[in-house]
Order: sequence, then C-alpha cells, then structure tokens
Amino acid sequence: MQVDISGLVDLQYGVVRRDQIVGATLTDGSLRWLLRSRQWQVVLPSVYASFTGRLTDAQREVAAQLYCGPSSQLTGPAALRAHGMRYAPDDELLHMLVPHTCHVSSSGFVLVRRTRRLDGRPVQRGAVTLASVARAVADTARACVDLRSVRAMVAEAVQRRLTTVALLREELDSGARKGSALMREALGEVASGVRSAPEAQLRQITETSSALPAVLWNPALVTLSGLPLPTPDGWIDDVGIALEVDSREHHSMPDDWSKTLHRHNILTSHGALVLHFTPTAIYAAPETVRRTIVESYLERVRSGGKAAIRLRSPSP
Repeated sequence: MQVDISGLVDLQYGVVRRDQIVGATLTDGSLRWLLRSRQWQVVLPSVYASFTGRLTDAQREVAAQLYCGPSSQLTGPAALRAHGMRYAPDDELLHMLVPHTCHVSSSGFVLVRRTRRLDGRPVQRGAVTLASVARAVADTARACVDLRSVRAMVAEAVQRRLTTVALLREELDSGARKGSALMREALGEVASGVRSAPEAQLRQITETSSALPAVLWNPALVTLSGLPLPTPDGWIDDVGIALEVDSREHHSMPDDWSKTLHRHNILTSHGALVLHFTPTAIYAAPETVRRTIVESYLERVRSGGKAAIRLRSPSP
C-alpha cells in the first residue's frame, strides 16, 4: 500500500500524528495494516514513523512535539544541542515543557514537565518549538549535580552570545529555587568576567589562597600611553602577572598557537610575567597551579616587579 504523506515529509521528516492522517489519508484498518506489515512503526502513543529503522535526532524531536501538542516546548540538553551548543550533558530523554493543564504523560524517550510558566521567548525550528537558550540552560542546570558541567554551559552560552547574563539571571529568579545553586555560582563567575569553565576553576584556585590579591578576569589593558594590549584571562595588577588558560580546543589550528605566542610576547615586552596553564593541569593538579601562581607573585613582590601596563579607564 502506497500512502501519500508528501505534504508532511519536508516539515515533519516522515513522522506523523494519528489525527493528521486517519480519516484524511488513511482508514484505521489501513494504518493497522501498515504497522502490522512493518512498513510503518509506532514511535510514541498515536505518533508514527512512515519508515522503519532508527529515528534521527530531528525525527525524535518532531515526534516529541507531535506527542505533546502544539503548545509544548523542547527544553533541556536536546534543546541546547539544537541551538548549536557544544557543552550540553548527555541525555537520551527529550525534556518537553507542557502547560500544567495538559494531561499528556511521559512516554518512551519523552520526559514531560508540566509548568505554569512556559518560556516567553521560544524559537520555532520547523515543526519543533525550542525553549530559548536561557530557559534551556536553566532547566538543564537544575538537573545537574556537577558544577563543572554547569560552568561550561553558562560560559559557552554567554561567550558565544547565545544569551545574556541578564536573561539567565531572569530565568533563575523566575523559576524554582530548588536545584539552582550551581547555576547561581556559575553565573556569578561569568558576571565577574570569567569566560570558560577552566577559567572558573582557575578563579576558584586563586580565591582559596590567602597570599594572593584579587585577580581580575579578562580585564581591558593598555600601555602607560593608552595603547590597547591583549586581554589576558586573569590579571594580578599590582605586580603585572597575567594568567592564561591554554586549551587544546583553542590551539587546534597553527594560527591559534601563533596568536597565543603573539599575545605572550606583547605582554612580556611591556614587563608582564605571563603564566600559562592547561585545563588538564587546572583540574588535575590545582595545588601545583596555586603554588606556581603564589610563588611567582611573592617573587615579583620581593623583587619589586612591575609592568608598564595599566587598566583601561572606563569611558566617562
């Protein structure tokens, strides 16, 4: 039996809901025959795929939307991946926000989350409604128990300008407080200038030392005459020490390494001491990293080390 659902293929990738086809294209008997003969398959209750085999991520998302209804919104890790984020936790379940009056229940790969507060800034991607990045980050963070994962999500979302600190804070303040502690901590780090999870970890390392002054994160630096200088990840202003996090991801191309060397040389030429740390060292050997920074700082204090560098004054 050939069934024409060409009108739904492009939009819904061959995934259909029962009320879209029965009575219009198929009879109940024809649908049962297609399923029994394994030409079609049941994906979720009353949701079918007009093919056999494993569904793609896009087909799963369409199926979840059809199952939960037009008012539902995809949130959680799957929504973050759909928005193009790299640092989203692994989760086979699709988290769907539905109005609190909706009677649909979790089934298969769909986890239903009833709410009185649907996202006010959803994004439509074809047949799927995505919660905004801010809402998806907040919903995902509340289910996380790992600060490192939450840091990575928050830092990526802000650094890549997929959302803002203000919108993330609005989500925190509007949503449930339960499970929000890690995101509040990560958001505070990003608001202070931290731009990545390794930077946040390095910030924590420096803050636990009573020997170090406050470290400035991603500050705008200039020469004494006012010429712009490269922005280090961290900066200890009184002795001119720059802290740099050198990740493999950032240096995956030869040009990236050249840029790092160029930054290093410029800062050094103006009297700065530049200390480089890899994320691996920051996470695996925090005591060694702390000791290196403290010893370098104390030596610069003893020797009277200074840099011909100052913080850029804010615009009047």
